[in-house]
Amino acid sequence: MSACVLRVRAVAKSFGEEGTDDHILAVDSVSFQIRPAETVGLIGESGSGKSTVGKLALGLLAPDAGTVEFLGRDLAGLSREQFRSTRAEASVVFQEPEESLNPRMKVFRIVEEPLVIHEPHLSTSERHARVEAAFADVNIGSELWQRRPRSLSGGQQQRIGIARAIVTRPQLIVLDEPTSSLDLSVQAQIINLLLRLQREHGFSYLFISHDLRVVSYVSHRILVMYSGRIVESGPRKDVVNRPLHPYTLVLLSSALSPDPEQPPVPILEREDTSSGHVDSEEGCTFLRRCPLLSDSRCATETPDLEEKTPGHAAATFCEVATADWDSIA
Repeated sequence: MSACVLRVRAVAKSFGEEGTDDHILAVDSVSFQIRPAETVGLIGESGSGKSTVGKLALGLLAPDAGTVEFLGRDLAGLSREQFRSTRAEASVVFQEPEESLNPRMKVFRIVEEPLVIHEPHLSTSERHARVEAAFADVNIGSELWQRRPRSLSGGQQQRIGIARAIVTRPQLIVLDEPTSSLDLSVQAQIINLLLRLQREHGFSYLFISHDLRVVSYVSHRILVMYSGRIVESGPRKDVVNRPLHPYTLVLLSSALSPDPEQPPVPILEREDTSSGHVDSEEGCTFLRRCPLLSDSRCATETPDLEEKTPGHAAATFCEVATADWDSIA
């Protein structure tokens, strides 16, 4: 087995015609890796490029630059047949379970379909045994197997989506906002289910979310994405307890506390009237919103992602002082 399940190297992706107002550089020189049985959380606001990264990781989009290596193989160099075989080792769970499930198909058939596509050599009895095992893993009883998705609750629908994702026994699962459409009690159930499945089966997760509270609970490492770039990365405890980038500080300060008596105390950021995507202007991409602006280079240079402490990197010239975070931690 490769030391890394997924390795993304300096990947870039843009949309629209270059040189026009429609051109958007959605992902700019993003690099990271995911090891076996590891969860990497990718956090950022809507429009930051994180879902595009998930599609690039799955090979659903081809990068304009850089490489995506899955199980040691560059996806761009694979034939159609090789890519199809490799994709059986990766799956995805979407944000809106009802929209991702075929309303015309019964639940059993929905979960069975990936096996029909990726493992056609299985006999009917072998295929059905795998489907039933997936249902058992996500606690979906046989009384629901012949129902259609619209007759199920949101939590049940997402469990069906997870069963479909794990039935091929993949090595990587991309979880794209898997709990954001669910109420808090169901969110907790789904998160605990995903953690249990990882312990039992050794799945690797790329967990994409705008909810730092959830990401900090499930992840081993966290990537903070802003305007198409990774601006901070490191072990979960380091990123959450001692953020190095002002944007991470803003995200943490505005995160909801589980205690309703303790509302967040947000660090004030300056208003940004830009689109939020990478553009051709000089300086740090967070310049227009940064509450610190503590370095003269911020307005003229773009900071690289550099390791500040062992394993903990940030793309910033500013120093987040201890007082900045301790005052609200």
